[in-house]
Amino acid sequence: MTKKEFIGVIAEKAGVSKKDTEAVYEALWASIIENLKAGEKVQVTGFGTFEVRERPERVAKNPRTGETVKVAASKAPAFKAGKALKDTINN
Repeated sequence: MTKKEFIGVIAEKAGVSKKDTEAVYEALWASIIENLKAGEKVQVTGFGTFEVRERPERVAKNPRTGETVKVAASKAPAFKAGKALKDTINN
């Protein structure tokens, strides 16, 4: 499902305009990203949790040359599905 299709479905189900739905969609994701950048978890009850996970510095190997390369530590966004979402999908 694309962003445009998603907005269309939500607008139809909520009975509001696509323009209003798109504004809410953009605000939702901007808020989640803002909180993740601040190092906070975003928990949506019944759906799941968005969080930032730390990746430590490591040594990797370039597959082409076989050369050892140092990979810097980084942060990565992660999503963990909640129990209710898992149960809904599995039943």
